[in-house]
Amino acid sequence: MSSSTAVRAAVGITVTGTASDGEEAVEACARLRPDVLLMDIRMPRRDGLWALVELGRRSLLGPGRSRVLMLTTFDLDAYVDDALAAGASGFLLKNSSYEELTGAVRAAVAGHSALSPAVTQRIIEGHLRGRRRPSDQDLARLRDLTEREIDVLRLIRDGLSNAEIAERLVVSLHTVSTHVSRVLTKTGCQSRAQAAVLARNTLT
Repeated sequence: MSSSTAVRAAVGITVTGTASDGEEAVEACARLRPDVLLMDIRMPRRDGLWALVELGRRSLLGPGRSRVLMLTTFDLDAYVDDALAAGASGFLLKNSSYEELTGAVRAAVAGHSALSPAVTQRIIEGHLRGRRRPSDQDLARLRDLTEREIDVLRLIRDGLSNAEIAERLVVSLHTVSTHVSRVLTKTGCQSRAQAAVLARNTLT
């Protein structure tokens, strides 16, 4: 079953449009304003990474706008890093199961990160290897965060949901939602996944 067929078959998910390349995907997103885009990395003319960057440039990504799940047959580190750094909410392999794919769409709508198990393992291994040293630019993005917001950012990095963060910090779910929103705004991140990458590269 293809990705589009799986999504069309899912209860409660409606496909509002399709595109054959990156430029069409950007224009379709600007016109249709979908909750979630399933974006193939490899497409004719302009690829998915170009489209993702362009969506961010046009302020079409993030909370209250569209979220992007990147699809590929390749789980290469460079693709993962580039996609998440550009604001993707998740990264899935095309051979992901029906449950993984539809679950990722629903997670993205809810504002959560969605990564296939294979990709998640790559990120964890990369973090343990200390693949990147924090840049001055990345560190500067944390400058305005409060101590509590830093705590929230660490828990986002660790993959906790808002409910789990609320339980860990012994605060209300509404308070956590407020903290997460402020973390994204202050750091310039367009998704929890992007915030998790920033945290992975900057926080101990």
